[in-house]
Amino acid sequence: MTEPPGSSAPLLLDREGGVAIVTINDPPRNRLGLALMDELEEQVAVLAADESVRAVLLRGAGEENFSVGMNLKQLPEGISRMGSIDAVLDQRLRVLAAIESMEKPWVAVMCGYCLGGGLELPLACHFRVAATEGAKIGLPELDLGTVPAWGGTARLTRRIGRDHALDMILRAKKISGPEALRIGLVHEVWPNDELQRRALGLAKELAAGPSIAIAGVLRSVVGAGEKPLDEALAEERRAVLQTMGTKDQAEGMQAFLEKRKPSFTGE
Repeated sequence: MTEPPGSSAPLLLDREGGVAIVTINDPPRNRLGLALMDELEEQVAVLAADESVRAVLLRGAGEENFSVGMNLKQLPEGISRMGSIDAVLDQRLRVLAAIESMEKPWVAVMCGYCLGGGLELPLACHFRVAATEGAKIGLPELDLGTVPAWGGTARLTRRIGRDHALDMILRAKKISGPEALRIGLVHEVWPNDELQRRALGLAKELAAGPSIAIAGVLRSVVGAGEKPLDEALAEERRAVLQTMGTKDQAEGMQAFLEKRKPSFTGE
């Protein structure tokens, strides 16, 4: 699905080599509406199956905001269409779980408002980069008298620890990019005029890596916190053995011996 500039499609997909660029297309607020989530669920499955995709960049259309979160005006329609609030939330949890468990790294580009679902979606990604200025990152659901519903309480706690998570959620804080970096919520911050380029550079760096080994690392690391140590170590061993005898493993070894940068092919 590649749409031209100015398209009204809820989700845009483009390519830069091995990087798939997924754009939430509802500027300037980039709300996560019903059609967007339907399309995202479908495209996540497509990207997972496409062997030519080796990393994914997730961003919001325009330069203002990543996403203000769920389109609350559509909630009654979603409940009517899907049958219950549980079904609406279940779809969102499925999509985020599919992103988090994908054996290809996702990089979320966070600028402007990254609120509610607009933070919970990046929390499911493997890398998060934020703008130095103007980012407002938070889970403000308590201001609406409710609780983060797309896995935000669990994933935020795992990313930054209980104390920081409680501080953000119970006080409905909206923090800046530099503050998010300080507490470990994002990996890097960049000036606004460099953010998109730097994020794409990171995605390309990840796409250039040995994809079989990267998939093994993602399986091992993403699930490590939920497993006893012996099970986590067994998963790591399986990942190591899967790389043995691959072309990328041989290339990595040869490049090391020749003191040059390896050129991986994903085989």
